[in-house]
Amino acid sequence: MSQLILGVHSGSHDAAAAVFDGYELKAAVSLERLTRHKGDGAYPDLAIDEVLSIAGVTRKDVDVVCHSRTLMPTKYFRQLSGFDWLKEQYRTHLRGKTRRQMMPELYRHGTADVDRFYDTAALLRDKGFRDGTRSFFYNHHEAHALPALFYSPGWDDALLVTADGGGDNVHYSHRHFANGVLTDIYGGEDTILTRPVEDSLGKMYGAATKALGFRRVRHEGKVTGLSAMGKPVRAAELAAKFSVDANGRVHSTLASDREIFSFMQQLLKGLSKEDYSASVQQVLEDTMLASFERLLAKYPAKHVGVSGGVFANVKLNRLIAEKFGLEEVFIFPAMGDDGLPVGGALAFLLRRDGLATWLKNRRDLGPVYLGRDYTDTVDAALAAIPNVKRTEEAPVAGSVQRLVAGQLGAIYTGRMEFGPRALGNRTILANPSRRETHDLLNERLSRSEFMPFAPVATAERAGDVFDITKVNARACRYMTIATDVRPDWRRRIAAVVHVDQSARPQVIERADNPLYHDILTAFEGATGLAALVNTSFNVHEEPIVNTPSECARALTDGRIDFVVTDRALYVRG
Repeated sequence: MSQLILGVHSGSHDAAAAVFDGYELKAAVSLERLTRHKGDGAYPDLAIDEVLSIAGVTRKDVDVVCHSRTLMPTKYFRQLSGFDWLKEQYRTHLRGKTRRQMMPELYRHGTADVDRFYDTAALLRDKGFRDGTRSFFYNHHEAHALPALFYSPGWDDALLVTADGGGDNVHYSHRHFANGVLTDIYGGEDTILTRPVEDSLGKMYGAATKALGFRRVRHEGKVTGLSAMGKPVRAAELAAKFSVDANGRVHSTLASDREIFSFMQQLLKGLSKEDYSASVQQVLEDTMLASFERLLAKYPAKHVGVSGGVFANVKLNRLIAEKFGLEEVFIFPAMGDDGLPVGGALAFLLRRDGLATWLKNRRDLGPVYLGRDYTDTVDAALAAIPNVKRTEEAPVAGSVQRLVAGQLGAIYTGRMEFGPRALGNRTILANPSRRETHDLLNERLSRSEFMPFAPVATAERAGDVFDITKVNARACRYMTIATDVRPDWRRRIAAVVHVDQSARPQVIERADNPLYHDILTAFEGATGLAALVNTSFNVHEEPIVNTPSECARALTDGRIDFVVTDRALYVRG
């Protein structure tokens, strides 16, 4: 049965929407790419309209809307009275906070049935969906977990683990797939109304990020980058606050958000940022690896699928891939809450059709170019800007010549990527051969000097440069895992090698992105170097570029030296 299914996440951060036609994912877009507010968490009306427009449909065509149980428009909550009603009037009209968390109402009514206290039909009607559109509220951690299994059609078993700062009352979930059966071990619907506990390594890592003066839920990657430069001198003190039981469950003695942050502030005293970060990273790794070890002992599997914000940590993902003798690790590319609409739609399909049919429809994820395609308009848009000039160079040859000379260039082609990584359609390229390239990128893009830049290599050559194996190869396609750089390449591509001799490579096949692949191949022909710097096409603290006008602004502002499209190459002038 084919239905048009809309997945929506309306959280405090990383709001997004995705649309499926049956089991086919047609489009997915994070709200931040449209509003230009990093990590935007508003109700994603703009993203909803964008994905539907990309799919060539409207709200009236949608058959099912799948929401996360999180911040939702306040006016549709039933039975708010007394102090709750007064508080929401204050929040709505004086503070401009027009959404309310669902979880307190689940507890108050003692049910996970949202229709008991929320008028979803009125919401959908007011949002322009047709009468009779079906509503489905999905489980947060199930929505994180399911894409890794669905987009792994060759897996006959799997351990599925999620970990983040929290959702639907828990911070982790564990599921096991074997013999055609998918079993909830922990973190399913049975925990939705249980007493909440604080056990989150994700919150711990976020508190450490904040204690260092960075922005929580945004700059955790800076802590990961710094950790390679320090020593875990106070890891034991932090590790004493966490434990793992025989079932693989993580526990903590830090009992509240306030207590977590207070402890993490105290831990920082007297430490360098590098040693503090190393201590935090060590505890994350040791605790999660202990959890995986015990889970795999009880629930054997050759394959591991992970998602949730904790697994944005590429160093942790690498250790999982290397430690347990697995056949494959897969990290869903939109591992944060922006990926929830995809998993939410898959959760609906699982309920609708049952596991056997759902499994038969599994497929390769393919390149996650799921935003709008401006290929037909970008060249005219760039040519219309007075201080942008189209050169006479061929796109590939001109790009390579300029990269060899040390210029910074951006690819703008095809549909925008979904998820936090730039994967070749909205990517800045640079010559990796000189360490000075790293400093130049930091200066031009207003980024932090200690953050490593990532490399890209063709599928044909990546294994010669990086430690690519069958376990991590698919994760490398989406730049979600760290690997060793092979010793004879470390000096040759110094701009993308971190201090621990690792990198976070992207591996590209020509069928996925011909322009990207051809520039890489021609660059190796000119220099002997089988990799380029790939960093996201954005300035620090801005979302990745979406429209041609945003692309042009980066060029005219001097952030990059040239832009290459499928048809031409452009410079300032």
